[in-house]
Amino acid sequence: MQLKNKRALITGGGSGFGAGIVAKFATEGAQVLVVDINAEAAQAVAAAHGARSARADVSKAADWAALAAHMQAEFGGCDILVNNAGITHLPQPMGDVEEDEFDRIIAVNAKSVYHSARHIVPLMLAGGGGALVNIASTAGISPRPNLTWYNASKGWMMTATQSMAVELAPRGVRVNAVCPVAGETPLLQSFMGQDTPEVRAKFLATIPIGRFSTPADIAEATAFLASDAAGMITGICLPVDGGRCI
Repeated sequence: MQLKNKRALITGGGSGFGAGIVAKFATEGAQVLVVDINAEAAQAVAAAHGARSARADVSKAADWAALAAHMQAEFGGCDILVNNAGITHLPQPMGDVEEDEFDRIIAVNAKSVYHSARHIVPLMLAGGGGALVNIASTAGISPRPNLTWYNASKGWMMTATQSMAVELAPRGVRVNAVCPVAGETPLLQSFMGQDTPEVRAKFLATIPIGRFSTPADIAEATAFLASDAAGMITGICLPVDGGRCI
């Protein structure tokens, strides 16, 4: 059990990759707080894996302050943070994305990492160290057309990961990112625009292994990077992409 007794906060844990990460962390012995903007989804995943849950909008500082207080009160601190919550826009020319949608994408995908650094990293530092894993995307490495602002938000997350890693390494906090290729999650249809056999085939043709990623794929990589087995690894952005970015 590579995460035994580790105290972990996982955002976007109510579905998709997040739910898979919760399941893996629980199996590996972690004490998990499942966080999602959908309170019922978070509760359901938490109940299935003996975890705790909390509702939060990761774009809001007040919600992060509440999560930090929750982790301190319930678990006495935080050892692992997984910034998994994320959203996208439908495929379309960059100039067609409305400003309010752009703002929301940046707030959820990028500003949430800033909030987590202000509110959760201090808990890790107080406890002597920890591990932070940001769930980025292959979109930040090899962008698809018509997803410009989503691509940019994930590129931002990757740069933030590396800068945070350099700054926090001397203080005992490792920071890494996992970069999934498109997966069987609620966001898949948003990436494709329409879910048809033809569109799926076009997507799959760009992945040498020939399949979409799964929550289990992303969970395995995340658990490793969060574990003590990765104690000498910080600042990497690990593609879990079936070869798409080669």
